[in-house]
Amino acid sequence: MNENNNKKPNPNGKRRSPIWVLLLIALGITIIFNFAYSKLASAQYEAVDFSEILTLAKDDQIARVEFYSSETHVLTLSEEGKPEHEQTWLYTDGPSATDRDKLKNILDENDVAYTNLNPQEMNPILSFLLSWILPVVVMYLLFTLLMNVLAKKMGGGSGGGFGGMGGMGGIGKSKAKVYMEKSTGVTFDDVAGQDEAKESLVEIIDFLHNPQKYTAIGAKLPKGALLVGSPGTGKTLIAKAVAGEAKVPFFSISGSDFVEMFVGVGASRVRDLFAEASKVAPCIIFIDEIDAIGRTRDTRLGSNDEREQTLNQLLAEIDGFDSSKGVVILAATNRPEILDKALLRAGRFDRRIVVDRPNLAGRYQTLRVHTRNIKLAEDVDLNKIAQATAGAVGADLANLVNEAALRAVRQGRQTVNQDDLLTSFEVVIAGTEKKGTVLTDTEKRIVAYHEVGHALVAAMEKHSQPVSKITIVPHTSGALGYTMQMPEEEKFLSSKEELLVELMTLLGGRAAEQTVFGVQTTGASNDIERATDLARKMVTQWGMSDKFGLMALATVSNAYLDGSAMMNCADETAADADAEIKAILDACYQKAKAVLTENRELLDEIALFLLQKETITGDELMAFVNADKNRLPETTETPVAETPAEETPSEETEENAE
Repeated sequence: MNENNNKKPNPNGKRRSPIWVLLLIALGITIIFNFAYSKLASAQYEAVDFSEILTLAKDDQIARVEFYSSETHVLTLSEEGKPEHEQTWLYTDGPSATDRDKLKNILDENDVAYTNLNPQEMNPILSFLLSWILPVVVMYLLFTLLMNVLAKKMGGGSGGGFGGMGGMGGIGKSKAKVYMEKSTGVTFDDVAGQDEAKESLVEIIDFLHNPQKYTAIGAKLPKGALLVGSPGTGKTLIAKAVAGEAKVPFFSISGSDFVEMFVGVGASRVRDLFAEASKVAPCIIFIDEIDAIGRTRDTRLGSNDEREQTLNQLLAEIDGFDSSKGVVILAATNRPEILDKALLRAGRFDRRIVVDRPNLAGRYQTLRVHTRNIKLAEDVDLNKIAQATAGAVGADLANLVNEAALRAVRQGRQTVNQDDLLTSFEVVIAGTEKKGTVLTDTEKRIVAYHEVGHALVAAMEKHSQPVSKITIVPHTSGALGYTMQMPEEEKFLSSKEELLVELMTLLGGRAAEQTVFGVQTTGASNDIERATDLARKMVTQWGMSDKFGLMALATVSNAYLDGSAMMNCADETAADADAEIKAILDACYQKAKAVLTENRELLDEIALFLLQKETITGDELMAFVNADKNRLPETTETPVAETPAEETPSEETEENAE
């Protein structure tokens, strides 16, 4: 079936359309060329009357004369001294034999040279072929040669000319790059943090090595596996590692490489790709970003004939080849929800392998892989770096290690230390420091209280992540300061109480501004945005609203990219959800203000210390907090029932104790 597909011409006949387009272009260029040439040629001659030529001859102003059967060309003495390409000849039609003899007699008397040129008239058909057809053919051949050369340089093969299987100059040939065993240089040792994905692919590698073990029991090799994950998680790296482990040819092509401006080219490339793969089987075909051609087919917003023809051809090729030959298709995407259902059905892409963000152990192993060729100092603790980079993917960690190495070189050191890695992590999330930014004293105090507001709320509340650093140094990301929290352990679930504390921490900066200065600044914009997004997820996705209960009001449309959600409820319900979100934010904001009001003196002490040092650590913060707790009187432990109402420990008592 695959061979028949390769020999079957395109029924719509559009594959050969480029030749007619190019012929029309060549014909147009030829017409323009002939027209321009005739204009240039005619610009060298000036028509005059024969009487004027006789006058010039009598005055001995003629240098040379050429007699033709129907014309007479004359070069004057004034034009003879000019360069040949600037000379202008005079010509006249005729003249009669008598007039011509009269002119010759005058020329003989003045010793002026003249020649009789009477060439045979060219055949009109031959003239047309030489003037029009020959230039078109020459341009056609030159253009074909040029396209073949370009196609070879771009990896497209020779193509076999305009009408051949390769399409126009190889444009229909597959652009897949062939990586043999020595070319990939990637194995599973180079892939860290994706143990589950590697386990799912080990079986495919074993089948390629020992197919008889599976065919003996009647098992068939899965035709395809779809790698799904966020950008930077290592989908392409895993595919190359599979080819490296299996030691088989590896065909790699992007989904966008199939689609061209000419209809039918993508389908031709699919046929060519599978034909080449079947010749060198067992092998692996890897299609990166398959969503470029595998998007769901519909006519609601119009259709793309080229993309749909390419997808149809891909589906036919997957069904057509025999999996026992050892041709395995791997594809990668971060948008699985938009793929066509026919592409994902059983018998095509049989397996979906999730390449997820690595956990703590995975990040540690990934850091070890990326630091194999980096000279590390003795104080480097990759466990702490892995702990601080929760949610980072492999590409982020590789960038972090490289930034740390660059920083070490800039500071003139031969090794990368722990501070380089931590600083590089901060550069990735907040940018580099803007040392030239100068804040006024008032702005600096507001920023200091804002950041301490975040940190103090986190320090005083349970279920919060420990603060590791507070700074009021401006950074290139636009932040005038930031508070960094580092989790003690990796968690995959968050309770409602923990999320409410996170909301309080986010709103602690604005609460500190309002409590101390009575102002609202733009510095809380990012905090408010993050807090609103978190509260919206609590209400619409996680069922943490008392008003809506377990009702899901939104659906995540793209889990592996931005994770944005679409509301799937009535407009009235959405308005009620907005009111519920506002109520949650208001409650958390009031609690944050209460915490800062109760600990106002502690807030002032830490803010003053931060203004002096500009950057403090989490340990320095907790030293203030613990010292404040140690100053509390022992009477605060007295049971409430034994204390009169007016003497119950209150905010005033605690403030006096402080």
